[in-house]
Amino acid sequence: MELTGIHHVKLPVGDVARSRAWYQRVLGFEVAIEFVEDGEVRGVALQREGCPPQLALRHDPARAKALSGFDALALLVPSREGVETWKAALDEAGEPHGGVVTGHGGGKVLVGLHDPDGIEIRLYAN
Repeated sequence: MELTGIHHVKLPVGDVARSRAWYQRVLGFEVAIEFVEDGEVRGVALQREGCPPQLALRHDPARAKALSGFDALALLVPSREGVETWKAALDEAGEPHGGVVTGHGGGKVLVGLHDPDGIEIRLYAN
């Protein structure tokens, strides 16, 4: 039996449109699929070239609230210098975050970046 990676990660959100806009504006994701139920967009699958797996956002306000403050997702940045580049870009965009800290093995991690529901997204380089 074989596993070859992760297909997608799904996060709960309180407002799909608001979260989709944030992930597009701040992290550069694009919509791959919209999931419409009863005439409403209840979820989206997002992708970013060179950044597998896909990221799915699903309308589920109670679970989104429960994850607020938790670092549920760490996105891999190819280099430690790249983490600093992300920090500078987020600073320039006025997007709040907690700065860069040292990760395991001396890597760099940008912490304290929160999506609209308060779920922490970390940017990590080994």
